[in-house]
Amino acid sequence: MKSLLIVIGFLALSLFNSISAVEFSSVEFSGKRFTVCRVDVQKEQLQLFHRDESGIPLSRFERLATWLDKRGQKLVFAMNAGMYHEDYSSVGLFVSSGHQFTPLNTDDGEGNFFLKPNGIFVLTDVGAKILETSEYSALREHVILATQSGPLLVQANKIHPAFNAQSVSRLLRNGVGVPSPDIALFVISEEPVNFYEFARLFRDQLGCRDALFFDGSVSSLYAPALQRNDFRVDLGPMIGVTK
Repeated sequence: MKSLLIVIGFLALSLFNSISAVEFSSVEFSGKRFTVCRVDVQKEQLQLFHRDESGIPLSRFERLATWLDKRGQKLVFAMNAGMYHEDYSSVGLFVSSGHQFTPLNTDDGEGNFFLKPNGIFVLTDVGAKILETSEYSALREHVILATQSGPLLVQANKIHPAFNAQSVSRLLRNGVGVPSPDIALFVISEEPVNFYEFARLFRDQLGCRDALFFDGSVSSLYAPALQRNDFRVDLGPMIGVTK
């Protein structure tokens, strides 16, 4: 039987809504709890962050918020957004403000990033989309931001073939789904889930034909409206909305 979706309610106060149109909701699916952050990419200033102007990794939400505040911007939402090496450099493609800082990674290897098909979350002048890695080179739209990660949770409405519904590998996980070019849904689990459970949430409950895994264990959320400023470990790439 299809699990009941329980929306506890949009948690931003009307005062906060005057600052940001990012919508936060708490969702229960298959007995697991998730926080969903809905971003209208046509209205909000979605950005990717990694290092400051000196090349030093920002690595924590409070550092990012302070760095932005000095530039007259307020961070209203952020999440870790892609896998990274020990020096915090991005494992895969990283494009921020239209500039490519790390190239596309088409290598084979061990670990979740290389569990193919993997993919890329892309924001172009047309809107948001999730591409399988091999599709990126054919993209002709102007790329505003892009972060490569893996595996693809859902591709063309199909769950990744390597996922096992009975898997006991359950972690806190986060990722992004795109139900339409105008909307990006950034999701973090509030309790451990396996890949199959996480993918089903995006496909069966959130209506995303395509969804991308960002990471597990390190998964973190910054949302002042929810009084959230998670810290588990220092982070590499981060995605956020500013005002």
